[in-house]
Amino acid sequence: MSIFLSPRGAGFGSWLTARRLRAQGLALALVLWGVYAWVISCPGLRDRNGNLKGTDFLHFYTLGSLALHQRGASLYDMTAQASLAAQRVPSAAGIRYLPLYPPQVSLLFAPFARLTYLEALALWWVLSLLIYAACSYCVWRLCPNLTEHGSTILLLAAAFPGFFNLIVWGQTSALALASFTVAILCFRRKANFWAGVSLGLLVFKPQLAIVAAILLLSSSAWQATVGAIFSAVAELSTGVLYYGEQPFLTWIRALWHVRETANALEPRPYQTHCLRTFWSMLIPWKSISIPLYVITAALVVVWTLQVWNRSQSWRLRSSSLLFATMLVAPHLTVYDLVVLAPAFVLLADWLLSEGNATIASNIGILLYLAYVLPLVGFLSQWTHVQLSVLAMMALAYRIRNAALLEGPLKNPGAAGKVSLVQV
Repeated sequence: MSIFLSPRGAGFGSWLTARRLRAQGLALALVLWGVYAWVISCPGLRDRNGNLKGTDFLHFYTLGSLALHQRGASLYDMTAQASLAAQRVPSAAGIRYLPLYPPQVSLLFAPFARLTYLEALALWWVLSLLIYAACSYCVWRLCPNLTEHGSTILLLAAAFPGFFNLIVWGQTSALALASFTVAILCFRRKANFWAGVSLGLLVFKPQLAIVAAILLLSSSAWQATVGAIFSAVAELSTGVLYYGEQPFLTWIRALWHVRETANALEPRPYQTHCLRTFWSMLIPWKSISIPLYVITAALVVVWTLQVWNRSQSWRLRSSSLLFATMLVAPHLTVYDLVVLAPAFVLLADWLLSEGNATIASNIGILLYLAYVLPLVGFLSQWTHVQLSVLAMMALAYRIRNAALLEGPLKNPGAAGKVSLVQV
């Protein structure tokens, strides 16, 4: 998945070698997946901890069941959904989810709702794995400095906490990973319209589209902007055409009033990894924490725009976008970190080609920390400091500094505006 070696074995890479990374990746993968296999190996739909297997997938399974019967009026009715979930999956009695996904998401899961819960979950796990593997492979193939490190990347990909939690929670973040990956590959090939189309599909998780939207609106690449608007409207229209406009309007109202239901949306803040919850855990007074979130999020966005303005490296540009997306998102749970998979690969490739050993060593250390710190996120229950967010923030800043050292783009017409075209 990623490798954190600095160039020519200097500094950081002198003690964290590919061999050690393989050993650590193998050990972490065996521990994570071995423990999880034991936890879910008991009979029935509840695991050894008493949690429903697949956790959040029950919500999508229920949405799919509503879609089968065209029950658009129940898409945002927690009580109706809890009742239906208990009917379809008796072991899920008493489980409730806050419905905030747009109507079209239910259509995606309608075919899964025709299966039993375990069959549908197994199929979703397989599809998520295939998407993750395909995205990681496509990015790795474009990184010449990582060609000989395939086994290391494979082991670290298997052990990546973001991917592990994606499977454990049965969540949809693999789709967001695919959207970002395709967009990055399209930008690299100067296919701006299709890059925009891919980013527009993120409307199903709008919190992950904030930085991308700002980037597009700040650029002169109108093709990407048109593509994003086109795909977002097209995706949302599928739900409107199927259910009518009322569920869509209800979804808009639910988003507007989401702050009133924040406790239900984030019952365990220590499982979140973004600037908003970082400040809310550290400072309990919203009158202080919210302004600090806005200020630091704006700072991260400015850093990202500077990277896209100044850097000629598609690796730095893409990585800055992905880390900024995680930090700025107002709601970012641990499974969403799977979106960072391409950033780890791209930055690793950049590290191995970067001549400045000091810069590479600093970024390498932060990259390593950003990879492992989500594993100890539970400690923030007591420390009230989410260390993973600090690591990502520092990494975003270091990427910005590396981009500024490159100097301005050689294209005079790019001065003062963001360029989305690979130089």
